[in-house]
Amino acid sequence: MRNTNKVFHLAIPCKDLDDTVEFYEKLGCQLARRYDDRVTFNFFGDQVVCHLGPDEIDNEPKMYPRHFGITFLEKQEYNDTLEYAIRHNLPFFTEPMVRFEGRQEEHLTFFLIDPSNNLLEFKYYYDVNMVY
Repeated sequence: MRNTNKVFHLAIPCKDLDDTVEFYEKLGCQLARRYDDRVTFNFFGDQVVCHLGPDEIDNEPKMYPRHFGITFLEKQEYNDTLEYAIRHNLPFFTEPMVRFEGRQEEHLTFFLIDPSNNLLEFKYYYDVNMVY
């Protein structure tokens, strides 16, 4: 299990810092630092750094294998985030869906897409044992 004294770090490319800041702040992420070539956010308690790299952008993103996101342990947090995304007109890559219906690993999920075509998945497993 993760201790509270650890923060996961993820670095991703972005094509425009202003658009990136607008998207992640709209998502509810706090801007921690901004430099000429990158921005750092508090992404649900972890650190996401968006490095300016317009040549690194995936012009045709696919859900698999490249995405990142949050797995909620409480269904209400998942529902609240989904409602928040809808209310704030965040761009969906896929609509909310149920994956692996009827199986032990059944879960709720939706994907957002940021201005640099990075895909963000938000999900909730009915069986907490399936989280890992």
